[in-house]
Amino acid sequence: MNYPEEKTIKLSLIKELEHGENVHQRAAVYKSSRMVDFDLLSGEELVYNDVLNLSAVLNIISEFYDVNAVAFVKRGKPCGVALGRTSYDAYTKAFDCDPISSFYGVIGFSSMVDYDSAKHIDSMSVSVVVAPDFEPQALELLRNNPEIKLIKLITPLKDYKNYIDEEIKITPFGTLVQEANRSELNKDTFKVVTKQKPTPEQIEDAIFAWKVAKHAKSNAVVIAKDFKTIAIAQGQTTSLAAVDWALNLACDEAKNAVLATDDWLPAEDSIHAAVLGRIGLIIQSGGSLKDYKIIEAADKYNISMVMTGIINNKN
Repeated sequence: MNYPEEKTIKLSLIKELEHGENVHQRAAVYKSSRMVDFDLLSGEELVYNDVLNLSAVLNIISEFYDVNAVAFVKRGKPCGVALGRTSYDAYTKAFDCDPISSFYGVIGFSSMVDYDSAKHIDSMSVSVVVAPDFEPQALELLRNNPEIKLIKLITPLKDYKNYIDEEIKITPFGTLVQEANRSELNKDTFKVVTKQKPTPEQIEDAIFAWKVAKHAKSNAVVIAKDFKTIAIAQGQTTSLAAVDWALNLACDEAKNAVLATDDWLPAEDSIHAAVLGRIGLIIQSGGSLKDYKIIEAADKYNISMVMTGIINNKN
């Protein structure tokens, strides 16, 4: 892509917001060139942090638009993601990942919010619920809770990624512009590199976990099993710290689970930690100068490993 010598961005004010990320900061929202269509069905107007969290949660569930998916996001970070046979099944699995962090967060559904999910949501403190639709009973129940903002996403979720545009950051060193992260796994770079081959179920969980890690803060590590996140470590300064944190949170549930990272594993320490956690499969980008040592260590302990060739380190 060749960027122009000059770039003009014209924004039209939609409205001033009550406050910014913190209550002492002024803020406003402007019309973008492309915006999703939605309805605020209940609750007060969206604030600055609501918009950021809504974007974060829809970024995740748009990866799974054709199945029942639920994601919990708080302060821009995923704290539970799951797929299920029904919306309620996905909801309970996602909530179970980190129930404490789920409070006061934003919940995104890829399919209609059912009454059972609504009953549980009504029993806790939630900022926003966004979904393509709500069952009539679910909508009636949640509308009676003045703390919850209900968003109906009118734009089809399968088209959501088309609305993710360039990322622009204004800094004292200049204004940075980059294209959106549209990385997707493909068969040409997705390679099993160990002697121990993963099961079909592990491969499916690996793809799921990788898609979640793609939207977590670097360094990110996601431990998942049966299309459910067991632990999400993010914002760590090293890969090993992220691996250790995730394994400590997962505890015994890490047995035979998948460990996904958004970066490469630079040293064998992470393999040793995964062995202690009894991880069954590791999915990572590869690309480290020590890849051969990482693979040797995985082979030594009979852990399957997939390398994607895609680095999603977001710094």
